[in-house]
Amino acid sequence: MPELPEVETVKETLKKQILGRKIVDVSINYDKIIEYPTTLEFKKQIVGKTIQDIKRRGKWLMFDLDDYYLLSHLRMEGKYFIKKATDTHLKHEHVIFNLDDNRELRYLDTRKFGKMHLIKKTEVMDRKPLNELGKEPWDNTLTASYLKGQYHSKKLPIKTVILDQSIIVGIGNIYADEILFLSKIHPLTRACDLNDNDLTNIIKYTKETLEKAIKEGGTTIRSYESSEGVHGRFQQSLHVHNQAICPVCNLKITKIRVGGRGTYYCEKCQKMV
Repeated sequence: MPELPEVETVKETLKKQILGRKIVDVSINYDKIIEYPTTLEFKKQIVGKTIQDIKRRGKWLMFDLDDYYLLSHLRMEGKYFIKKATDTHLKHEHVIFNLDDNRELRYLDTRKFGKMHLIKKTEVMDRKPLNELGKEPWDNTLTASYLKGQYHSKKLPIKTVILDQSIIVGIGNIYADEILFLSKIHPLTRACDLNDNDLTNIIKYTKETLEKAIKEGGTTIRSYESSEGVHGRFQQSLHVHNQAICPVCNLKITKIRVGGRGTYYCEKCQKMV
């Protein structure tokens, strides 16, 4: 699943190619991709809009379209491609934006889990989905005190809680394993039992891990591939996720399931307190 670094990579790749282009038409081949508004209203409002910028909030792409934002969540396998209007349309290209230069921005999603919202700029931060999101990893107000307030009543394993997008955005399964390993925190430790040092480390290694992943174009695992086939290199830097041997103590990495997620950790480096 594309996580924050992958979404950031898609954003930057698209920005190099489609800023300033006007959407002259749109074809929607699978209506359920459009979460809001209705498909008919979506088509009516988006045609004629110019792509002024592309931003990111959590794992959401934010296409700046004059007085609207097109929000797009890639979910499991969503991808964007830019093709000539004359190129053959593929089976799973569910939303196709016709641009004013005879190219098309095509959203392909074999699993059909992706979602799009078209919301007025004046409303976008005050309604779902953006008003449900927590702090960005680089927000100055993301502090140990903030996390203590969020975690103090949570008895769930930290592996589950660190994935909660209403607290910190952008952390997915792969990066959660890496952050907890670097923080020396066992994934089954209850969130409410973490001390100030643990919370400080979570913040520190969240920033460091995601920054490094962004620089390396994200992580290419299974189905992820960014726009125009750009593959991430961060999988070469993974410490524990999908790895066999701990890079610190050389012991075998353990795999368990936490909250239904495959979870990798080192029993020696990440001991239960």
